[in-house]
Amino acid sequence: MQNQLIQMEIRVVIFSLKDSRLSVLLLPIQLERLPGLWELPGREIQPGLSLEDQAGQSIQKIVGDREFYLEQLYTYGDLDHNPEDQTISIIYFALIPSNIQIIQSKNALAPCWFPIEELPRLATNHQDILEYALRRLRYKLEYSAVGFELLPEFFSLSELQHTYELILGVKLDKRNFRRRILEAGVIEPTPQRRMGEGRPAQLYRYRDDAIAEVKARRLFP
Repeated sequence: MQNQLIQMEIRVVIFSLKDSRLSVLLLPIQLERLPGLWELPGREIQPGLSLEDQAGQSIQKIVGDREFYLEQLYTYGDLDHNPEDQTISIIYFALIPSNIQIIQSKNALAPCWFPIEELPRLATNHQDILEYALRRLRYKLEYSAVGFELLPEFFSLSELQHTYELILGVKLDKRNFRRRILEAGVIEPTPQRRMGEGRPAQLYRYRDDAIAEVKARRLFP
């Protein structure tokens, strides 16, 4: 083990809402010895750039120069128990608004969105990494405004509740959800309405000055 070169890499778990399902972005592994396996986006760590910048570049390569939420999760590397895989992975997770699309590519090995309930076969340890990222996302949803990062700028209360339900994997009481969200003071109504079946839906947006407030209270204890 002392003579082996330890590789340092960044991996990013990218979540978004696609077709009303919480989904993760995966890449097909381009190795003949690993056919049919998929992996989380990432890259080897390069000198001269911060880890966050390199994680961001891994995302921009796929979705373009858009704004997104990015947070470092943890460092993964089981070198003692897995001597054949001498890799230390620095893990980030990102949240991409549902209206942002993947950059179109003619490459057959292009990235794809997969619902978290219907994942393909993943590379070694990537299933564990993804499950941890999902637990972290659900935990943060309870005390922060991270769920808004998956929504467009303007949204209805129904869309907001649906987003929370998709992430948490549970059904929320409509009246209780709306009361808690409005009492938290983290969203504000806009003059906009969305037309559809029935009455036009009032659209809201996340308050720019709500960061301090939302950190001070649990939305769903």
